[in-house]
Amino acid sequence: MKMQPNPAVLALIGNTPLIEVTRLDTGPCRLFLKLESQNPGGSIKDRIGLSMIEAAERGGQLQAGGTVVEATAGNTGLALALVARAKGYRVILVVPDKMSNEKILHLRAMGAEVHLTRSDVGKGHPEYYQDYAARLARETPGSFFADQFNNPNNPRAHQETTAPEIWEQCEHQLDAIVCGVGSGGTITGLTRFFRVQQPDLEFVLADPKGSILAEYVETGRISDTSGSWAVEGIGEDFIPAIADLSGVKRAYSISDEESFGTARELLRAEGILAGSSTGTLLAAALRYCREQTAPKRVVSFVCDTGTRYLSKIYNDYWMIDQGLLKRKPLGDLRDIIGRRFDEGGVISVADSDTLMTAFNRMRNAEISQLPVISEGKVVGIIDESDLLLKVAGDATQFHSQVDSTMTHKIETLSPDTSLEKLRATLDRGLVAIIADQDHFYGLITRFDLLNHLRRKLS
Repeated sequence: MKMQPNPAVLALIGNTPLIEVTRLDTGPCRLFLKLESQNPGGSIKDRIGLSMIEAAERGGQLQAGGTVVEATAGNTGLALALVARAKGYRVILVVPDKMSNEKILHLRAMGAEVHLTRSDVGKGHPEYYQDYAARLARETPGSFFADQFNNPNNPRAHQETTAPEIWEQCEHQLDAIVCGVGSGGTITGLTRFFRVQQPDLEFVLADPKGSILAEYVETGRISDTSGSWAVEGIGEDFIPAIADLSGVKRAYSISDEESFGTARELLRAEGILAGSSTGTLLAAALRYCREQTAPKRVVSFVCDTGTRYLSKIYNDYWMIDQGLLKRKPLGDLRDIIGRRFDEGGVISVADSDTLMTAFNRMRNAEISQLPVISEGKVVGIIDESDLLLKVAGDATQFHSQVDSTMTHKIETLSPDTSLEKLRATLDRGLVAIIADQDHFYGLITRFDLLNHLRRKLS
């Protein structure tokens, strides 16, 4: 197989900007963010993708016609896909099922083969993403298992590129770096560089709540059990083999709610669209800066672009469903409604709209039924079975009005209805329409009720 020359885009990896945070409270400190989101693949992982693949080529582990296999939270996979597909290799990636849909779609668009696996199991389980990837690598002839968690070319990329860039951009004046740990490559590479250049530099660990790493730094012990967290890309239930945490002087455990909220605040205040791990890092960096009594120069990272999380962090309804964005409680069934009409969250049609309009709205929102609204009140329901019955024999009926097909006879529940009556409605296979004489509030589905009960656990 004749290898094609590298595309010019690979030369854009690295040399990312460093900018100062100016509109958030940083206490007596100056806080700078290295915009790794400006790499061509959109994340800091572009650096290690290039480093690991080119080292494998030099060492003979990856040859023409070969396959790159990796376990990834998404960004390393995107980096490997960017580099490997540009060089003509097949790419197989194992991704935990909590990853954002944007990442998965991006991976597939780049030609990677994506295997989704469980995110609720630990190391040693056959469905654990790293064990799954290692098994695929063994079973695939001519494969190279990138193995970012053990590959020395992971930290080497940061020691040779990221760290020197920061040092030069800070004009050799730097007191602390706030960093997260996924594979451990970033913090290890930076530690190796600054141990020589600036031995007094403090490393600050930003860790999602539920991960064991912050506790390990503070106590020297590894917790028997880890929790779960929604932040992607950092936090672990084990100590990665390549992780050097010896330079870490302070560790912060950051909740998902604070991480996601801080990422959203970064966009509002500084205009920087970043991912969930950046929210964790920034939250820890702000805490650290505000605790200081003397001025310090501190650096952290925008690890990846927030365009990969538009359906999560920047989607109010997803945030509400996850319990990460709080509504003012009303003390009745309105607290269970996932998409409220008064907030503009209900996808609906008017009785004068066409069936084509109803169909398009169902398809675009990936829902099977719509309330029919007239003058702020619900006057009917139309679902996919109503549509199919109407148009099955004559497709021109798509041009007829919703009023001709919708269910006019509807049952509504007032907001103060009991949970028992709500359950009875749902048990009959109906969606609960929450309304009173003056207002339509929204719909409650079985999923909405399940989500309400799940949130009570947190």
